[in-house]
Amino acid sequence: MSHRRVNTRIGVTAGAAVAAAAAIAGAAILIPSAQAGQDQPPEPRALSQPDAAQLGTELADGLGESAAGWYFDGDSGRLVMNVTDEDAAREAREQGAEPRIVQNSMASLRAATGTLRQQARIPGTAWSIDPRTNKVVVVADSTVTGDTWNSLTAVTDRMGDSVTVKRSEGEFKPFADGGDAIFGGGSRCSLGFNVTVNGAKAFLTAGHCGQVGQRWTADQAGNAPLGTTVVSQFPGADFALVGYDDQNADAPSTVDLKNGDVQAINRVEEASVGMPVQRSGSTTGLSQGTVTGLNATVNYGNGDIVDGLIQTDVCAEPGDSGGSMFSGDAAVGLTSGGSGDCTNGGVTFFQPVSTALAAVDGRIGDGS
Repeated sequence: MSHRRVNTRIGVTAGAAVAAAAAIAGAAILIPSAQAGQDQPPEPRALSQPDAAQLGTELADGLGESAAGWYFDGDSGRLVMNVTDEDAAREAREQGAEPRIVQNSMASLRAATGTLRQQARIPGTAWSIDPRTNKVVVVADSTVTGDTWNSLTAVTDRMGDSVTVKRSEGEFKPFADGGDAIFGGGSRCSLGFNVTVNGAKAFLTAGHCGQVGQRWTADQAGNAPLGTTVVSQFPGADFALVGYDDQNADAPSTVDLKNGDVQAINRVEEASVGMPVQRSGSTTGLSQGTVTGLNATVNYGNGDIVDGLIQTDVCAEPGDSGGSMFSGDAAVGLTSGGSGDCTNGGVTFFQPVSTALAAVDGRIGDGS
């Protein structure tokens, strides 16, 4: 009897042991699988361009020296964040960006632009920081040849992998000749954006236009007065403020799309690399493209050096100067200059609207 009882107990215990072993084996399989899923890094989020710009700015501030620039990938809708270490990459990924570990820090790239400004102030050259390549891209126009080319490459060769040099067809020059045509001082330029300054109506255009024209009209014959230049900065920057002579004039916050329609402009937005933009000018009408560089320095010649510009692949031609660059309903830039044309393309530069407004204490449109 007792033997049978013992056998019965043993059988029950053995069955429980087998079940427990199976459960443990199952857990041993399931638990690592669950942990592996939890350890997978989050996928980058698809973002609108404005949301990507906001996240990129916040990450750059938060990551400090570990951040090395960022750009918006319009094809995937992702913010690509350049970083210099794994910890920063992990933080960027957790916030929804696509991290990319790069060699050159932002501090080293900024130092490179300082070296170029000190040692390569050659007419017909321009440079900007390109986060896509993690380098400072130097562009030389067709006038940089012979000794000037050798002088430029002697500087850039010493700077190693932080700099790359490209050629551009044509000649870098302000597009003075440039939305709607305005005429002054024998030149034709384009109206940029209507603004208000302390409640007074005015508009922004290029500074190199303001340097040659004090009185502006809407027709070449001078029979349709518009306004008078109040502030003009060029070189260094490239913007001018023109006050309307008639403060009752209709000055809507819109951009002429050259097809009978207008785009309402309700705000100002800082440019970011990868941002899709459009440009309206009195010579070539409406063109579109992408921001390719920020904080660009351009050597237009005759000592005319302009800093802090936006670099793009949007085409422009003489007469487009001062015209509006915008993204959706946001004002972004004023056409400054560049090389090429709207047949063959080229490199173009724009004065940030935000900088111009800050300098004149202005507001876009009617100030609302």
